[in-house]
Amino acid sequence: MYQGKTVLALITARGGSKGIPGKNIKRLADKPLINWTIDAAKQSAYIDRLILSSDDENIIQQALAAGCEVPFKRPAELALDSSSSMDVIVHALEQLTVQYDYLLLLQPTSPFRTVTQIDAIIEQGIGSGTDITVSVTESKKHPAFMYTLDGNKLLPVINTQQQKRRQDMPKVYEHNGALYLASIPYLLKVKSYNGEGVAAFVMDTLSSVDLDEQLDWEFAEYLVMKGLNC
Repeated sequence: MYQGKTVLALITARGGSKGIPGKNIKRLADKPLINWTIDAAKQSAYIDRLILSSDDENIIQQALAAGCEVPFKRPAELALDSSSSMDVIVHALEQLTVQYDYLLLLQPTSPFRTVTQIDAIIEQGIGSGTDITVSVTESKKHPAFMYTLDGNKLLPVINTQQQKRRQDMPKVYEHNGALYLASIPYLLKVKSYNGEGVAAFVMDTLSSVDLDEQLDWEFAEYLVMKGLNC
């Protein structure tokens, strides 16, 4: 709880990963991937309840062993490649008999987010009265230097009269997938983490590592080996 507002943390982890098979329980350094998120969340000063939504029995058992509550099993139809994350969230909220003020969505594919960052986004979001706060990181590429293709013809993503030097361009940011904080009544109303009024919680590059493909995993292992994830 923070400033009288209760916080529910939800970890979403389905089975059937294709980019990195079995990634949610695959060992990253000394523990399964999902444990990185569970361990950080359990240290939070503000999270009132930590739960998992999963369709996979192996993931469920690993989460339980790590001290995360699993009050229900996700239906198979909400664990497909095409399943909407918002439908997963709504389903999870519908299974609970206790209502909470804020939802903190945590994805296991961001293992290097810290408890300090978890508590900081809660302080920022609730403290400012913002309905939705999303973690972002500075993008390496500015859209002024990006293109689509029409056949083999380059078409700029944004039209600029004069292309400036990279260091002269304003910074741009992208969702890093690590932290999504929202007022539950507002989230159930808009059913989106995008739109006007969404606030940014800026995270550094290393904390923002997102494990989607095998190369991402190898990079994460390198960071742990070098102690750069701390």
